[in-house]
Amino acid sequence: MSGICVYCASGPVDEEYLELAAATGRAIAEAGHTLISGGGNVSMMGALARSARSAGGYTIGIIPEALMRREVADVDADELIVTTSMRERKRLMDEMADGFITLPGGIGTLEEVFETWTGGYLGLHTKPVALLNYRGFYDPLLDWLQNLQGRGFVSAAALARIAVVDDVGAALSVANPSVT
Repeated sequence: MSGICVYCASGPVDEEYLELAAATGRAIAEAGHTLISGGGNVSMMGALARSARSAGGYTIGIIPEALMRREVADVDADELIVTTSMRERKRLMDEMADGFITLPGGIGTLEEVFETWTGGYLGLHTKPVALLNYRGFYDPLLDWLQNLQGRGFVSAAALARIAVVDDVGAALSVANPSVT
């Protein structure tokens, strides 16, 4: 069984994105993988974990102590790991995961995927990273990255290190190391 780490929004989003998160959690569980997430119980992060468990999946949430105090922790996780900092949270997520899927999200989601993607590009790990560009959510970011490549700030090899996909099945195929 592989651990698939999912980065996604923890703030309010509309039903369409909650359904995407739920579909991702369900797909991970149905494929027999462990879900590793940021340990939140709200928004997409909560929908992701609840759906994985409802489909019989095992969930590991990793959350900083400061967020525990805000009462946003997924206390129903099969394992809930409380860290002292966001950096420790990300380190454990990186270590425990065999692959990564990034769903739509904001600055926290972007920070997580950029760090994981950069680590892979620098050779610090060989784990697959999928960016789920659901309904063009990340198109402006991808356009910007292409512009940076054209200006010499981002290499073609770096861009090739992240798999951009547009559905849950493709994201899971990329993030599942037994397939890639």
